[in-house]
Amino acid sequence: MNSEQIRSKIGLYIHWPFCLSKCPYCDFNSHVVDSVDHSRWEKALVNELTFLSRNQNQKKLTSIFFGGGTPSLMRPETVFEVIETAKKLWGVQQPIEITLEANPSSIEYQTFSSFKQAGINRISLGIQAFDNKALSFLGRSHDRLDAVNALEAAHKSFDKVSFDLIYARPQQTIKSWLLELGQALDLAGEHMSVYQLTIEKGTAFYSQYKNGDFEMPSSETAANFYEVTNEKMGSAGLQNYEISNYAQLGSECQHNMIYWRSEDYLGVGPGAHSRLTDNAGERRATRSLTAPFSWLKEVETNGHALVEQTILSTSEQLTETIMMGLRLKEGVSLKKLNKLTGKTLEQLFDAEALRLLTNEGYVKVDNFYLRATDSGRQRLNGVVRCLLDSVNIPN
Repeated sequence: MNSEQIRSKIGLYIHWPFCLSKCPYCDFNSHVVDSVDHSRWEKALVNELTFLSRNQNQKKLTSIFFGGGTPSLMRPETVFEVIETAKKLWGVQQPIEITLEANPSSIEYQTFSSFKQAGINRISLGIQAFDNKALSFLGRSHDRLDAVNALEAAHKSFDKVSFDLIYARPQQTIKSWLLELGQALDLAGEHMSVYQLTIEKGTAFYSQYKNGDFEMPSSETAANFYEVTNEKMGSAGLQNYEISNYAQLGSECQHNMIYWRSEDYLGVGPGAHSRLTDNAGERRATRSLTAPFSWLKEVETNGHALVEQTILSTSEQLTETIMMGLRLKEGVSLKKLNKLTGKTLEQLFDAEALRLLTNEGYVKVDNFYLRATDSGRQRLNGVVRCLLDSVNIPN
């Protein structure tokens, strides 16, 4: 696929900022409120979508992703209106992937058939664990039985089903994790997201961890978790196509691939980001107001709630391309790097830095791609820093 084809595609992200409760590990833009005026929110999402799509209508829509927050708390009617508006604004590249994130509570999975009728064809469940004690620690409102029931309901309603798990939890052992992962694989479809627990600033876990309420596994233990997870998932036919994502060949999340390949996407809703390329080839980064009700008021007044619009420099685009692209097993296309910077790989990066990363077994280079190895992806922050520190282009 050439760069012109890539730039003629676009993905759409819709952010629903509300949850029934706030998980202690979550640093996303999510909020617990007493009530939501769904009619106002439906109208605002449609209006901002319509406004922000201007000058992007010539592109083909390839994916829609409803994230949050907990977008399965939206009315199916709202989801339908957003999907239909998007289809009217853009030509649609078939088959289009339309994903909804959901929690495995009975309140939510009873609406799966309604969301399918609204146009959703892929569901992503926030299961996080199949161990009740771990679920309680993670602040989840469901238990193991809820998770199993939700997965059964999801498989009945949708052809494409994915779910999230979190590993390297306090006091978790490799043995118990492999047993839990085996249970998960018995219930899995063609895709799973498996994340290492991280402690993020501003979360409840951050304060608890600083207070010594629990201990996290050592970096060596966390690396062991990653390695056994890759081995177990691979033996089940789910390949580690991105650091934390596993899929059968052809079942990768097409929307998230847009982010990792630094393609174009439009973000709608509170705090949503966009990366858009205009007809002149300039790439812009945008962001909407983060606070939900400030966003709502601004959209009702002006049709949008943009607070940031920045033209990205070549250096900034390169940083994003390397940081995101090396998360993928496929790596970063050398042709893409050349088109972006006008340089070959050898001209772009310091030879000594490339030699060091290659000799240590952290990256591989062939005629088409720069890739981080499995070992390199475990140390991706360091690999990226080493490469970007050696870049030979002006800022």
